[in-house]
Amino acid sequence: MTLAPGLRAKLLIMVEREDTAEKIGSGDVPVLATPRLLALAEQATVRALGQVLAPGETSVGTRIELEHLAASPIGTHVEIGAELTGVDGRRLTFAFQAQDTHAMVARGTIERIVVDRDRFLTRATR
Repeated sequence: MTLAPGLRAKLLIMVEREDTAEKIGSGDVPVLATPRLLALAEQATVRALGQVLAPGETSVGTRIELEHLAASPIGTHVEIGAELTGVDGRRLTFAFQAQDTHAMVARGTIERIVVDRDRFLTRATR
């Protein structure tokens, strides 16, 4: 595995009813839910790692920091980008941000650890 800062990925979504706080249960308003936003940010980090990890390796999330700055109603297009900013052995730090056509929607960091998939699953099922 050769990972270096600068690795990036982006996702573009249109907020749908299934993405809202009202539908997910994290609130009662029809705007992009914070838990959904976090899942999308994590998806961007996984996408950034894409073909870079060795066969049999995966990454798991260990820490997040998220500021949800603006509401995105149904129909809004939101771009979520993640960039690898730090590598410390198996520990990876990503910065992410989400933006729509009007405002910065969110920003934060996600920490992931590279693990052997089989060993991880064995430990998880004991």
